[in-house]
Amino acid sequence: MRRTRILTAVLALTAGLLAGAPPALAASPARTAPAADTYTWRNARIDGGGFVPGIVFNRTEKNLAYARTDIGGAYRWQQSTKTWTPLLDSVGWDRWGHTGVVSLASDAVAPDKVYAAVGTYTNSWDPGNGAVLRSADRGATWQKADLPFKLGGNMPGRGMGERLAVDPHRNSVLYLGAPSGKGLWRSTDSGASWSQVANFPNVGDYAQDPTDTSGYASDNQGVVWVTFDESTGTGTNATRTLYVGVADKENAVYRSTDAGATWSRLAGQPTGQLAHKGVLDAENGHLYLAYSDKGGPYDGGKGRLWRYATATGAWTDISPVAEADTYYGFAGLTVDRQNPGTVMATAYSSWWPDTQIFRSGDSGGTWTKAWDYTSYPNRTNRYTMDVSSSPWLSWGANPSPPEQSPKLGWMTEALEIDPFDPDRMMYGTGATVYGSENLTQWDSGGRFTVRPMARGLEETAVNDLAAPPSGGAVLLSALGDIGGFRHTDLTEVPSMMFTSPNFTSTTSLDFAEGSPNTVVRVGDLDAGPHVAFSTDNGANWFPGTDPSGVSGGGTVAAASDGSRFVWSPQGAGVHHTTGFGTSWSASSGIPAGAVVESDRVDPRTFYGFKSGRFYVSSDGGATFTASAATGLPSGDSVRFKALPGTKGDVWLAGGASDGAYGLWHSTDSGATFTKLPGVEQADTIGFGRAAAGASYQTLFTSARIGGVRGIFRSTDRGSTWTRINDDAHQWGWTGAAITGDPRVFGRVYVSTNGRGVIHGDSSDAGGGGGTDPQPPGACAVTYEVTNQWSGGFQAEVRLTNTGSAAWNGWELGWSFPNGQTVNQVWNAAHTQSGAAVTVRNLGWNADVAAGSSVGLGLTGNWSGANGKPSAFRLGDRSCPVT
Repeated sequence: MRRTRILTAVLALTAGLLAGAPPALAASPARTAPAADTYTWRNARIDGGGFVPGIVFNRTEKNLAYARTDIGGAYRWQQSTKTWTPLLDSVGWDRWGHTGVVSLASDAVAPDKVYAAVGTYTNSWDPGNGAVLRSADRGATWQKADLPFKLGGNMPGRGMGERLAVDPHRNSVLYLGAPSGKGLWRSTDSGASWSQVANFPNVGDYAQDPTDTSGYASDNQGVVWVTFDESTGTGTNATRTLYVGVADKENAVYRSTDAGATWSRLAGQPTGQLAHKGVLDAENGHLYLAYSDKGGPYDGGKGRLWRYATATGAWTDISPVAEADTYYGFAGLTVDRQNPGTVMATAYSSWWPDTQIFRSGDSGGTWTKAWDYTSYPNRTNRYTMDVSSSPWLSWGANPSPPEQSPKLGWMTEALEIDPFDPDRMMYGTGATVYGSENLTQWDSGGRFTVRPMARGLEETAVNDLAAPPSGGAVLLSALGDIGGFRHTDLTEVPSMMFTSPNFTSTTSLDFAEGSPNTVVRVGDLDAGPHVAFSTDNGANWFPGTDPSGVSGGGTVAAASDGSRFVWSPQGAGVHHTTGFGTSWSASSGIPAGAVVESDRVDPRTFYGFKSGRFYVSSDGGATFTASAATGLPSGDSVRFKALPGTKGDVWLAGGASDGAYGLWHSTDSGATFTKLPGVEQADTIGFGRAAAGASYQTLFTSARIGGVRGIFRSTDRGSTWTRINDDAHQWGWTGAAITGDPRVFGRVYVSTNGRGVIHGDSSDAGGGGGTDPQPPGACAVTYEVTNQWSGGFQAEVRLTNTGSAAWNGWELGWSFPNGQTVNQVWNAAHTQSGAAVTVRNLGWNADVAAGSSVGLGLTGNWSGANGKPSAFRLGDRSCPVT
C-alpha cells in the first residue's frame, strides 16, 4: 500500500447515490426471478493489497486470531490451511461503511465470541453511524448494536488501539474508545447495548489537521485504546484496574482502579506525544507504551517507548534510540506471553529506507534491531525475506542501498507475537500481513524468515475490470494503491503488478475488442506519465506521453481495432491519438472530465458522458456531438459500455436516488435511450458469454431490482433478471465496475471497495444436454478435510489427469464411509444418493490437459465420524488416492 489510501467510493456516494428517499417502483417492473442456479464466489487471488492496522490473538485458545482492515472488513485465521477467512461479506450496499473496522476484540473467557467496531468515516463521506457487531460463532454470523455516532476505520489514527476491549474476567463488560469527542463507552450486556461513561474525564483533543474543511483530517481522534490489568480481577468479578489511552499529548493515559467507577490521569506520565498503544505485562507488572508525535498511520516524526511500573508508579524511558535520532514514531507494540520480559515494537512511520522492528529480552533494558548499518549505505539484516508466494511485493524494484526490495514494510502499526508460540509473529503493513514462524532465531544469532501470511485476505479497492475475449489474460484489473494485475489463472497470485510505469492507482483500462493484445491503462503517479500501453495482452507495458496539464488518470478507451485511443484525464480536457500516445490532440465538443468509452465494432466511434449529456464521435475522437437524448442521470455517477459485436448498442447505468437512477439502453449509438422499467437503481453494467441458445450476450449489473439490492444477471436483454448473489455475499459497495466473462457462460467479475476482485461461477454450465463425459487415460485424486467443526466440515478434492491425452469433460464419483452429506460444492455440479456422491465439470473447467489438474471444494455434515473416502472413480475407471 502506498502513501495515500484511496477513497474509491467517496465521490460516488457523496454525489447523491445514497441521498434522498428511494424512488417509487416503476409501473411495469422487470421481472426478478429467484436464483435459477447456485453461484460460487471467490476472489481472484492477489493476497493482501491493503493496510492491516490491527491483529488480535485470543489469549486462551491457541491459533485463534483475527485481523482488521481499514476498508475491507475483518478476517479470522484458519490454522489448518494457514489462510484468512473473511467475516463481513454480508455487509450490504446501504451500510457499506461497516466494511471499515476500527477495532476488534476476541473474548478470552468465551473464545467463540468476537466483537468488531465498524464504520469507515466520521465525516460526511459516510452517511451512516457506526456500530458494534457481536458474534457467538467466531464471526460466521453477527448481531448489531447501532451507535449514536460515527466510527472511522479509514480515518487518521486508525492504527492506534485496540479501542475495543472485553473484560478478561466479567466478559459481559466491554469498553469502546470513541472518536470525535464522544468519549469512552461501556456495555454490560456483551455488546448488546452501550452507554457513555459519563465521568470519564477526557474525550481527546488531537486532530491531524484542524484546518481541514472536509472533516477528514480535522476530526478529534478521541479515545484510542483500552487495556485491562487481568491480575486485578478474580473469577467472574469485574477487573478492577484498566488503562485508557487518549489522543491528547499532555494527558495521554488514564487509569481506573475500581472497575471503571472513577478515573484519574496517570501521574508522572510523559507529555508532548500520543500513546499509540498500551500493552500490559501483568506477570512483571509493566505497562508498555509506544509514543509518536503524530496519530499515524502515515505521519510520525518523533517517538519514544516508555515502561510504567504498575506497583510503584515509576516511569522509565526504554526507547531503543535517542529521541534526536528518531524520524519516526513507535507503534506495533507486543509482549511475548510465554516469555513476558521479551518486548517488540516497530518504527511504524519509517518509510525510508525501511520500517524498523526492535526486540528486547529484558523488559526494554536493552534492544536489538531487525536491521542495522554496517557502513552506510550498506546494512545487515537479522532476517531473510521470502515473498515467493506474493512476488509482486517487490514492486519490481531494484533500489539503491540502503533501500532493499522487498521492503520489511511500512505503516507497521500492528505487531503481535503469538501468545502460545514465541516463534510466531504477525505484523500488518500497508500492503500485506507479514509474519515469521522461527522468530526466536533472532535471539540465537541466526536469521528469522519473514513471509507473507495473507492468503485469503484480499483488500484491494477496484476501479475497473476487463475480460478480454482471447489471449492469455483471463482478467485485467485496475486497482487503487497497487496499480493492477493481469490474471492468467484466478487461483494463482500474479507474479507482478503492472509496471513500466507503476501507477499508484490505476483508474481505467481498456483493450481493443477486435485486437485484444492491444491494451491501454491510465492512472495516478506522483511523477511520470499517466498512460501506458501493451501490445501483448497486458503482459508487458511501455509508457505513453501525457498531454499538457495532466494530473491524474481519468478514463480511457481503445478503438475496436487498436488503431487509436481517446483519453479523458484529470487536469486536462479530453484528448485523442493515433498510435500509442506519442502525441495527443485535444478533442472538441465534449467537456473536460467526461467518462469515455469506445464502440466495440466501429474503430472510429467513441462515446462520452458528462452531467446528464451523452456525446458521440464518429471521427476517431477528434470531434464529439451532444446527443439529443434526455432523461439520463444529471450527475456524474454514471458508467456505460458498448456491447461487443453490435455497432451502436450502448448500455448506461447510474444516477442518484434523488433524481434519475437506473439502467438505460440505446441501439442507435446514443441518439436515443430507453430506460428499463423495474430496474430501480443500477450502478454498473457488463457483458458476458451468451447463454446456450441465446444470441445476445448475458448482462450483469450491480443494481436494485424488485426492492432488492444485489448482483443481477439477465440472459434476455434485460427483460428478466435473476439475483445471483445472496445476503451472505454482498461486499458492501460494488458500484465501480462489473464484467462478465466472454469465454465462460455465467462467470462474472465484481469490483469491491476493499474486498478485492470477486468472481462468481454458476452451477449452470449453459450448455445442457449431452452424455456423461468419459475422459480417456489415467487419473489420481487427493481429498483433504480443510476445516471441521461440530457437525460440519469443509473439504477440497483435486483430480489430476495422469494420462497422455487431454480430457474434454469429466465425472468423478465416491462414497462416504460414515454417512456424510454434502451441502454445497463449488467448481463442479454434484448429486448425492445415499452415501454415493457424483461431481462433474462445469462449462469452464471441462478441459483438463495431460499432467494438469482440476480442483473443487465442498461443505457437508457429519455425525460420529468423518472418514475420508477410500476410492474414487472417473467414469468407469478407478483413480488412485494420493
